[in-house]
Amino acid sequence: MKAKCCDDKKSVANLSKTIEFLKVISEESRLKILCLLKTGKRCVCEIWQYLDLPQNLVSHHLKVLTDLDLLLKKKEGLNIYYSLNKTTINKYSKLLNNHLNLNDK
Repeated sequence: MKAKCCDDKKSVANLSKTIEFLKVISEESRLKILCLLKTGKRCVCEIWQYLDLPQNLVSHHLKVLTDLDLLLKKKEGLNIYYSLNKTTINKYSKLLNNHLNLNDK
């Protein structure tokens, strides 16, 4: 008997989205960025100091997170501020939960 999460085309498509999400957040610095942004919006100048990484590497991680729509960005003056896209993060959380829910057989 197949599990429901592997049974239909929609579930298989959702599995692919979930895998992509997990690959992106499995990188330590990206997960730290997400954690840091839980407290509110921040610019690159604040984030790179917290991570103790070069600014260009932090910018790369921010781009990867933004490309997956996990972050929102807003230009204010000369700085770009990043914040969590809670709608997208909740969507991925629900997808992951659907695959791991032990009550769903």
